Amino acid sequence: MEHFISLLGLIFFLGFAYVISYERLAIRWTTVAWGLGLQFILAIFILKTSIGFAIFQWLGNRVKTFLDYSDVGAKFVFGDGFEDHFIAFKVLPTIIFFASFIAILYHYGILPRLINFISWIMMGTMKTSGVETLSCASNIFVGCTEAPLIIKPYIQSVTLSELHAIMTGGFATIAGGVMAAYIAIGISPTHLISASVMSAPAALAISKIMYPETDKSETKNEVMINTKSPYTNAIDAGTNGALEGLKLAVNVGAMLIAILALVALLNGILAAIGQLFGLSNLSLELMFSYILAPVAWLMGIPWQDCLQVGILLGKKTILNEFIAYLDLKTLIDNQTISPRSQIIATYALCGFSNLGTIGIQIGGISAIAPNRQPDLAKLGLRTMIAGSLACFMTACIAGLLL
Repeated sequence: MEHFISLLGLIFFLGFAYVISYERLAIRWTTVAWGLGLQFILAIFILKTSIGFAIFQWLGNRVKTFLDYSDVGAKFVFGDGFEDHFIAFKVLPTIIFFASFIAILYHYGILPRLINFISWIMMGTMKTSGVETLSCASNIFVGCTEAPLIIKPYIQSVTLSELHAIMTGGFATIAGGVMAAYIAIGISPTHLISASVMSAPAALAISKIMYPETDKSETKNEVMINTKSPYTNAIDAGTNGALEGLKLAVNVGAMLIAILALVALLNGILAAIGQLFGLSNLSLELMFSYILAPVAWLMGIPWQDCLQVGILLGKKTILNEFIAYLDLKTLIDNQTISPRSQIIATYALCGFSNLGTIGIQIGGISAIAPNRQPDLAKLGLRTMIAGSLACFMTACIAGLLL
């Protein structure tokens, strides 16, 4: 029955995207079908074949082991008790280490070639334009502000449909640096990696339903990343990557401090209002649990877990996925929700689709293409919804196959 509900949810989310589509008659259903097909192929390979599961489990374990090497640097700087302050001295240093490593991979041309290969597959099957496909493929590895830099020469002239797809890709996936942080707090690396890969074609598919192409693209042909390194050597790459990672780590830390404090303030206000009307324990979490429980149910979450997962979905959308994953880890440790719910929730939360990221995307992309600022503002909320739908579709497909 739960598998049927996941299928029902997949149809519902696609139908919702169709209802709010900018131009329904222009939708190219072959593009959508290939996007879903790539998702299903990846999901079946990962979740239903022994070799696929073994490969991604091995990859996830290797990534986790690799990230543990950041403990050496953290221990040297912060001392033997660094894990006593888990987020500050264990998780955030992981971001710095991983960002440095990614820069070295970029310097040697490994990461650009991998992104080009993934983009080539998606473009060849889905028949999307080069610029939007390359951006969505890049989002598997880098964040929503870094991926547009890869296609910087084209941003000023992309069509609205392409811009919609570029932004949706940023909302539907997570960057490698923060993925490293989620692995560090104990979220399954196997499912995080597969979720981010699966959501890239989903982002293109859902975007081409919500805002299909009606203009002539200037980048219909293939667009590739320049594999020439911007760094002098590996040392230059590693140090620059570490500095970029430091900025991200400080940003994440500041965000956690501010948002958790603001949530506590809002909950205090809601509790006071609730007491006036005889409502005990009124909070954001309680409101989210009832509003988004049906969404959790449509993804195939057992009903007894839907209120808890509804809270996670609400926190991810209003606040961010980092806080939602911290709460998910607590639920996993306490065995509050079933293993099925844990996995589906991991897929559903794996994306930057929250209100704060709207501002980040508008600010980041308009900095390199000021003429597109009005278009970015126009598309901001729609693309956040599209990114959420892409994550939910990925979760539904996982629920179908579990």
